Amino acid sequence: MTVDSLVPAPRFHCWTPPGVYRPQTDTALLGRALCRERITSRTEVLDLGTGSGALAVEAARHGARVTAVDISWRALAATWCNALLNGQTVRIRHGDLAGAVPGHRFDLVITNPPYVPAPPADGPPRGPARAWDAGPDGRLLIDRICALAPTVLRPAGTLLMVHSHLSGVEETLGRLGTAGLRAEVVDRVRLPFGRVLHSRLTWLRESGLVADRTTEELVVIRAAHT
Repeated sequence: MTVDSLVPAPRFHCWTPPGVYRPQTDTALLGRALCRERITSRTEVLDLGTGSGALAVEAARHGARVTAVDISWRALAATWCNALLNGQTVRIRHGDLAGAVPGHRFDLVITNPPYVPAPPADGPPRGPARAWDAGPDGRLLIDRICALAPTVLRPAGTLLMVHSHLSGVEETLGRLGTAGLRAEVVDRVRLPFGRVLHSRLTWLRESGLVADRTTEELVVIRAAHT
């Protein structure tokens, strides 16, 4: 598998304003997993941390009823515009993860959370970095998603989450299992470090997160009720 084969193809118009995460290989990898799910006009999808809304629009194109959540108003504006530009209907909700949809459960939850390990800082990430920085272990939001997944999934519901091997794939599988979900890696790709990882390579090595290798493996984890 080549990295080029996973770069999002311009199958529909996706407008990404400054400060909003631009669809990249992780988006495409998660989109490929999404396309393998059985989606009908009755499928309710929750896109946690929707960013540009690319995956929300893709799910809507497959016929799903989609709710897109983000804590960034700018991201939600981009999602609204991209849904409109592509003739799709996406329900927009502002808030912190599932707190934006209290009491609601979904057939499919998709999420591309921040997962890049970042040096310790005073306070949470700010600005564009909020889309990728995820604390020293890369799990700032991943652990929360693992814990809340059973509360937002219907009995036959499915979670699809993408993240890097640098943020602990086995730990995610274990946490989802502890939460009562059957979890497995269903897709993966290895690619060279991008700009962000290269910019903190010294810290990553000092922290023991990487050795000499300057590639990362992205994975998609699929989890469902046991």
